[in-house]
Amino acid sequence: MPLATLKQVLDEAKKGKYAVGAYNINNMEQLQGIVNAAAQTKSPLIIQASRGAIKYTEMNYLVHLIKAATELHPEIPIVLHLDHGDNLETVKKCVEAGFTSVMIDASHHSFEENVRITKEVVDYAHQFGVSVEAELGTLGGVEEDITGTVKLTDPDQAKLFVEQTGVDCLAVAIGTSHGAYKFKAEPVLATDLIPTIYEKTQKPLVMHGSSSVPQDILAQINKFGGQMPAAQGVPIAPLQKAIEGGVAKINVDTDSRMCMTGTIRQIFHEQPTKFDPREYLGPAREATTKMIAERMQAFKTAGHAGDYKVLSLEEAKKQYYGL
Repeated sequence: MPLATLKQVLDEAKKGKYAVGAYNINNMEQLQGIVNAAAQTKSPLIIQASRGAIKYTEMNYLVHLIKAATELHPEIPIVLHLDHGDNLETVKKCVEAGFTSVMIDASHHSFEENVRITKEVVDYAHQFGVSVEAELGTLGGVEEDITGTVKLTDPDQAKLFVEQTGVDCLAVAIGTSHGAYKFKAEPVLATDLIPTIYEKTQKPLVMHGSSSVPQDILAQINKFGGQMPAAQGVPIAPLQKAIEGGVAKINVDTDSRMCMTGTIRQIFHEQPTKFDPREYLGPAREATTKMIAERMQAFKTAGHAGDYKVLSLEEAKKQYYGL
């Protein structure tokens, strides 16, 4: 099966009133854990790579790992998505490498400049059938080199932004933050904005900064030598409410990082003679599968892998963009 486009996957999610998790990867075991969860739950899947992940893996390794996943699991629609692209040149490199979806994040610019940069990316990517995500409003926290303070998305601006750029989906700011230290107490999110933004834009919406920072995994990390005091994420209940309001893509990165780290720390502590990477990366992969499968169930993605025929980029270019 060819790699799917984000537009097709999110349009199907919008129809089915579920969300597709977008899971960041940095190595083979992380990818395998996530793909195995999708195979177990029969879920469509969005694999994300940040600019940092692309630099770490080197582009060719990453792309060929994804292609291997599609060959091993042709029954699972898989999107390869650039997370937080910073300019057109980054987007071009990813499209040329085989990505089927890109995000351009110009949310830190003025509204007018955000529109200009996003429209430039949309015009380029759509001619290849590649989907485009953009962001309006800003999130808090830190993710790699992305730092921000919360500025909620304005629904009327969102309507204008979508009309002027032609994006396929829109990342909105409702009070979430990047990283493991999102909140100091139980979060209060502006989830009431979501149905209003969806009604005005009629586009699938995206939530960034949506890892839940599972407290059992946090306790495991800290018990076996880690130092992550007071880390707190987004509970599952607000994410499910957001899905009901129009969110179709939910980004999860911190949770899988923590899952692998907790497992590896425990093995190093309890079995200090271990030195074969397979003996700690293998269990970390299995723990990732279990945790991601739980997210797929919670997001109601499970069981939807076979709902549609995946379009090739050439087919998507014709059907969605008339090119």
